[in-house]
Amino acid sequence: MAVTSEATTLWFGDLMSGSGTTSLDSSDAAEFPVNWTARSEGELGKTNPEELLGAAHSACYSMAFSHALAQAGHAPESLQVTAAVTFQPGEGITGSHLLVSAKVPGISEADFERLAEDAKQNCPVSKALAGIPITLEASLA
Repeated sequence: MAVTSEATTLWFGDLMSGSGTTSLDSSDAAEFPVNWTARSEGELGKTNPEELLGAAHSACYSMAFSHALAQAGHAPESLQVTAAVTFQPGEGITGSHLLVSAKVPGISEADFERLAEDAKQNCPVSKALAGIPITLEASLA
């Protein structure tokens, strides 16, 4: 069964001086303030599309990697995944870097690295981001 998730942004004003809010409609879990300064320079207390994309990428990768590990007989105790999505004004989104620290009992380094890379290639958000470089640093804790 397909699931369609929705988010809405309400924006006021032009790009440089305007601002808005992005709400997670399907889950009703949160609403976030957004503006150009947060996107182009970073601003505490406000988010941007790249941070939201990073949240999606880290969550998706965590699910894909935990599933791959369990299928290989190595269910993880824990995964910590950070997705750092870079935005360059005038150029756009230039990459996503996945930083992974994992506690996985009984797995070899080679199997861990192979499964980490496979999850990077095959998580649905990685596939949706096929137009940008995706890099990976994965380590066993």
